[in-house]
Parts: sequence; C-alpha cells; structure tokens
Amino acid sequence: MVDSFQVIVIGGGITGAGIARDCAMRGFRTLLVERRDFSSGTTGACMGMLHGGRRYAVSHPEVTKLSCVESGIIQRIAPHLIFRIPWLIPIHESDPKPLEEYERALKAYDEYGRAKNSPLHVFLTPEETRRIEPSITVPITGAFTRDEPGVNVFRLVLANVLSAAEAGATILNHSETVRVLRDGKRVTGIEVEDGLSGERRQYRGDMVINAAGPWTPYVAELAGIGFRLKPTRGIHILFDRRLTSTAVSCSGVSLLPHESITICGLTDTLFTDPPDEARSQPDEVEYLLSRVETTIPSIRQARIIRTMAGVRPIIDQPGDDERDLSRDYRVYDHEELDGVKGFITIAGGKMVIFRQMAEDVTDLVCDKLGQPIPCETAHTPLYGGDLSSSLEELALGLCERYGLPLHTTMRLASRHGSKSPAVLEMLRDRPAYASRICECEPVTEAEIRYSIHNEWAKTLDDLRRRTRLGTGPCQACHCTAAAAQVLSEERNLTLERTFQEMDQFLQERWKGRYPVLTGVQVRQEQVIRSVYQAEDEWRP
Repeated sequence: MVDSFQVIVIGGGITGAGIARDCAMRGFRTLLVERRDFSSGTTGACMGMLHGGRRYAVSHPEVTKLSCVESGIIQRIAPHLIFRIPWLIPIHESDPKPLEEYERALKAYDEYGRAKNSPLHVFLTPEETRRIEPSITVPITGAFTRDEPGVNVFRLVLANVLSAAEAGATILNHSETVRVLRDGKRVTGIEVEDGLSGERRQYRGDMVINAAGPWTPYVAELAGIGFRLKPTRGIHILFDRRLTSTAVSCSGVSLLPHESITICGLTDTLFTDPPDEARSQPDEVEYLLSRVETTIPSIRQARIIRTMAGVRPIIDQPGDDERDLSRDYRVYDHEELDGVKGFITIAGGKMVIFRQMAEDVTDLVCDKLGQPIPCETAHTPLYGGDLSSSLEELALGLCERYGLPLHTTMRLASRHGSKSPAVLEMLRDRPAYASRICECEPVTEAEIRYSIHNEWAKTLDDLRRRTRLGTGPCQACHCTAAAAQVLSEERNLTLERTFQEMDQFLQERWKGRYPVLTGVQVRQEQVIRSVYQAEDEWRP
C-alpha cells in the first residue's frame, strides 16, 4: 500500500520546514522528507542572525525591507530562540571613506531596522568604543553602532518541523529522495530510501515541492527537469569562547559572540562542485583571520576549535561578482516553465525570509489544488514560542522544581521555550536523568532522551543539532561516549552499531577541525584521539 499526500516537501532546511508548517496549518495532508537531518545543510552553516542585510540596503532595498519585517515576525513567534547582538563598526584612521558615507548607509538601514526592533545607530568616540570593546587596539576615529537579533538556527528549523507535525504533517528524516515518480507530464510522488536501514518506500502526492537548497538541481533532475543555480560557498571559523562583548565589523568580515562561542565570517565564492563537497580551506581561514587582525590584533592568540562551510542556493542570474548577486528568491511553477504538472521549485532567498518564502509557495499550492486557504504563520507561535512568562522566570521555576543549576535550566529554556517542563518531566520518576552528558554546553540525560523520543533524533549528530552536544571547547571529547550509551539504550543498538555511531560522529566533527589544526588545538586533538583510541586517520 502506497501512502498518499496532498503535498510532499523535499528538503528539511529552514525553507522546507517552513513550507511543511504552512501547508499543514492550511489543512493539507503533508509529508516532509529530508535525506539527512533537519538543518544539516546550508541552514546549519549560517551565521545565526535574523539580520536585514545592511549591505543590501542600497543595492537591493526590497530584500533588506522584507528581511527586517520578517525578522520582527520571527521574534514574535519564537521569542525563546532569540538573543540580541550589539554591533560595533569601527572606522579606521586610514579609512579614506568619509564618515558621512557611513552615516547615509546606516540611516537608510535605520528606516528598515525599526521593523526588527533595532535601535537607531549611534556614533561613538574612540574612547567610548574602547570602553565597550577593549580588544580594538588599532587607531580609529570612532565607531558606529547597530543591533541585530541572533537565533539558534537548529532549533528554529526544528520548531517549524514540530509545528508542522503538530498540525498533522508526517515527518521523515534520514530519508533520501531517490526517484521522482511521473505519469507522463505529471509528477505523482517520490521514492525514498531510508539512510539508516536502506529500505525503500514510495509516496504519492498531488504536489511535490523541491525545497532542497543547493541540491535543488539534483532533485529537479530526478524529475527529468533541467534547473540551474549560481551557488556560492561561505565559510566561518569558530572560537572556543566569547572573545568580545559585542559583534565587531572588521574590514569586510564580522566577529560576533554567539551563544557560548564566537563566530567569524564570512567568505563568498562561486562554487560549482557538488554541495556535499563543500569544505573550508586553510587559505580561507587565513583570509578571515587577516581581516579581523586589522581591527583586533589579538585574534591570533585566540583558540579556533573548528570551521564550517555551507553553499548558498542563489538563483541563476547574470554576473560573477559574488557581492553583487541578489539574495532574492523565486518560486518556479514547472507546469508553466516545462509543462510538468504537480512540481514546484523554490530557490534563492535568505534564512530570515523563510516564512514569506513558504507563504508564497503554499499560496501557489492552494491555487493549484483549488483550495484558497489563508496563511496564519505570521500570527501563530512556533512550537515552544507561546511563553506565558519570561525565559528567566521559566528557568528559575525549573531550577527550583528539579534542583538543577540555573545555568542548565536557562540553556534548556532557550532551546525548548514553553515546552521545557515536558523535557524534565521524566525526572520525577528517574532523578538520575538529571546528570549532565555534556559539560561545555550543559545538556542533561533527560534532554538527550527527550530528543530521541520526541524530536526525531536518531544519531549523535542529530543530538548535536537538537542540544548543542559536543559543540563546546572539548569538541565532543567528554560527551561522545556518554551520549552514545544513552542513544544505544533508547534505540536498542548493538555494540558494534554503537561504536560505528561514535566513529561517524567524531569523523564529522573532525571535518571541521582539520583546516584549523594548529597551536593549542593540536593538543586537544591528541586528547580526543587518546580517549577514543583512533587507530586510523580520520578523513577530511
């Protein structure tokens, strides 16, 4: 028997998750399929900001305006996932650009910034700048301020997926689309292979939506359709702690404190290889460090723990200068373009405008299926976003009820919001589950088990995206074995499969570490290898 749906969404990044939520909320029988895990591609490699794109305010003002409006909406529907990031834009004494030029650009951005709840920019003297950020030791004439919202991107995607499931959607991760089924000129469904068991199943659908990000051309090819993007690769480097009190713009790149670490980025280069082959290169790391060094010379003494690389699914357009490529998006109706019914592709855009992208796609689905149902996603809280008190009050209550450290419950609340009490409910019968699995990012055994049971976490890498397991300074040295034991118990894994899971997790972590394996990080790597007795070289 083949399961049938009205809408099948291929791709579990932020765009696909948003589309699945919108379609399910409008009452369509919806299936979301993701070949690996939610936010394991481009979304998970972004800088984690709901910004308006200041550099597009002049060249592409419509993108900046939409980004700011959508940022404000996300802040309202997912308040638990948001944190403020104040910014400094230092002006070097050697900068030939007049202050008035910066002033004009920031004033233009201020007009849009109100929509995302950002204060107006302010000019600071050199003395005021250094009081705020002492690490800026080069000669400057002052600095401008701005403000951006940061977000936990992994939980933002998952909140959309959970909201979709709550509205009735069927959710499949680790499920790769290997065939797009066609009956003549109509797409009728997909064939999916389970990445863990190898089993294959077919699913019928009235509409199939290709929301696979940089993989959209590959999915389109499965449907017999040619499709082009102009993808670019961006890399970030991650430091082991918060190095600054504010984000700092440094000669075209940014250094920003983000949750418990610091992120530096980013690069932007055309990338024509398969998206799975995107890796950070040592020369790119050096480029970022050299840019930051012009403003914060001490950056060379900081410890880099890893890098991350992602590929942007930029729409095909003229020009080869990455800085001038539009971040706009398009919805492609393949019935109009190629005469193939029942197939839609969404490409381009930015994470912050995912909700509007999803609304546009779902409006087209409504039109195709003859069911004009209004969109409610801008006014409906995401899963966990219906807070009745502040995060601080919620965390304090959990701290008092379960005897956990306030730091632990605060981090838990920032991930689960109003659903946090449900995560810790099992402690009533199993108080031992209050033990910490990850010390760098306080993650309890209860949260690990909850994620396995309720959030489709099937691997250690899935648990990393759910909880930030293994993302701190030790880079999974101390938590891998403990988390693997819990995963093995919950999923009834064999001993051999458990060790395979640990090896795969450490191998994936290693891919981000090898481009920055210098200095003190070399010693940390030796510790990790000693703990896990790695006999073979991990592969880049």
